[in-house]
Amino acid sequence: MTAAERRDKITAEIVARTGITEPLIERLVRAFYARIRTDAVLAPIFEARIQGWEPHLARMCAFWSSVALMSGRYHGTPMAKHMPLPVDANHFDRWLELFEETALEVCPPAAAAHFVELARRIAASLELGIAGAQGVMLGNGERFRRQQSPTAGEPR
Repeated sequence: MTAAERRDKITAEIVARTGITEPLIERLVRAFYARIRTDAVLAPIFEARIQGWEPHLARMCAFWSSVALMSGRYHGTPMAKHMPLPVDANHFDRWLELFEETALEVCPPAAAAHFVELARRIAASLELGIAGAQGVMLGNGERFRRQQSPTAGEPR
């Protein structure tokens, strides 16, 4: 069996188990980012960096296809993209809250559970990586909180 055949088999098993399809991924991604764009906590982070929403949404569809279906469509570096962002545990918690709400509304239960499990792992990994880049070594169960400047109120 070739690598492509193995990937196709894995993808077919995931689709059969969860009901996740490319059109479902697109509906989830579009609904989720519609919420992000109006969220008081997350919208400023995204709006400051996203120049074109359609290319971003296409990238996110490819990302979630690769993560959820093992499709291999995404060829990027999520950690490197997130490292410079001024985010911490509060942002990841809000991101997860919106993602979980959206997944539960848009997806059948098995698909929502699969997406949410993956999203939690991704958020934890990104938070750990960002903390490490800031010189903060998190212990088991610890969260990354940026220190606030006593005068400016801005993250350091």
